[in-house]
Amino acid sequence: MSNIKSAHSIRMREIEVVAAIICQGDSIFATQRGYGEWQDWWEFPGGKMEAGETREGALQREIREELSAEISVDDFLCTVEHDYPKFRLRMHCFLCSLLSDGLRLNEHEAARWLKKDELDSVKWLPADLKVLTELRKILS
Repeated sequence: MSNIKSAHSIRMREIEVVAAIICQGDSIFATQRGYGEWQDWWEFPGGKMEAGETREGALQREIREELSAEISVDDFLCTVEHDYPKFRLRMHCFLCSLLSDGLRLNEHEAARWLKKDELDSVKWLPADLKVLTELRKILS
């Protein structure tokens, strides 16, 4: 009997997260990861949903934790899926606006407000690049 497993029998771990595309005027808020395998890459802030949370509730909690800010979750933008080497990511993305002044970086090493023509000036995580494709459709 063989010990080799077929590719179909090995399921990649799936992670479901939410992301905030925070808009202010003609700018979009981006954050730079300060840890892990993808350190220094840019992303939209957010994180994992906890048991029993709605997507919107998870997003508001994550933004409070990561940025010490309150947001309004305004509109659903898209859900993207991306296979990273160690897991499959399913990310639900929402257009959001700030309800409180100021953002404090509690987890990220840097952040920037990017105008439409500056979106390609940072090194985005692969899944977030897919979000940019959808975002550009509504920014046109």
